[in-house]
Amino acid sequence: MSQFKKFCIFSLVGVLVASFYPIFMGLKVIDDMVRNGVVLAENYPKYIIPYTPISLAVIIAVLLLPVLMRYTKKYALATATLISLLVFFVSELLLENMVIITDNVTTTLESWQMFMCYVPPESVRTRTWKPVDVLIGDYSPAFKIHFYAISVVLIITLVNCFYGFAKIIVTKDKRRLKALIFQALLTVLFLGLCIFACFTAFFRDGEITVSAVSAILMSLFFVVFGLTSGVYAGSFLVGKKKTLAVLLPSIVASSVTIVMYIGEMVLLSGHLYRFGTGFLFEEFPGIVLAPVDILVIVASGCINAVICHAFGESGKRIKN
Repeated sequence: MSQFKKFCIFSLVGVLVASFYPIFMGLKVIDDMVRNGVVLAENYPKYIIPYTPISLAVIIAVLLLPVLMRYTKKYALATATLISLLVFFVSELLLENMVIITDNVTTTLESWQMFMCYVPPESVRTRTWKPVDVLIGDYSPAFKIHFYAISVVLIITLVNCFYGFAKIIVTKDKRRLKALIFQALLTVLFLGLCIFACFTAFFRDGEITVSAVSAILMSLFFVVFGLTSGVYAGSFLVGKKKTLAVLLPSIVASSVTIVMYIGEMVLLSGHLYRFGTGFLFEEFPGIVLAPVDILVIVASGCINAVICHAFGESGKRIKN
């Protein structure tokens, strides 16, 4: 058996094993819907959206890997990415619109997910949503911006890793190897943080000012989110001019971190969680961001620049 075939088989087995829980629980929800027309709240596992659609999207991409590598050749990654994103959004929207029922209310999975995620800071009097509003669907669907952003980043980076390593095996061109290793490590770290957040929500308690532990974990999450995106961009620019190969991915990293802040701001009705008290943690007049938030955004870009510079130099040495 060739090395490429072994890679395809092990990749598929690995993805199936890693995806067992979200796929299994997603099937249980669908079974409830088929049997009863609704999903009972007690049978709904938190966060099957977006993780069941994410898992399905990645499984499809890995299943198609040998076919796309053979028939679409240099367009294999782009094709797989587009197919994966299509699978994700179709399955995500189908799940979101399923009906869920509790003892007190009948709503959609989208609203129920929002209800479970939304812990309104009690000290913020200007918040526009209340739990009951969320359950009846009276909220801005823009809250999903960070869910979708996280999902898209996870999908495209995972697909990039699988197809990138497969291409190295086929072509023996190792210029992107170090970049893909960084990509894989960051993607696994980011996925781990996402799963950890699902179970802990990073220990927030409904107050707008969070604990030191929460602040550290949230900052780490934001930075790693940006880095995962920035390294993805940088992995395609290995061997290019330094201004392009380092600067552009760093801008991507900081920009994606900003998107995460925007998602949090939408979820909190125009506010952000505060990591402490004092000048460093108080928002600037006229904007929501505090100095510490700007530091997080800048840190994401700067760390990304260091990483991209490192694997960029490695790619040049291999090329030469």
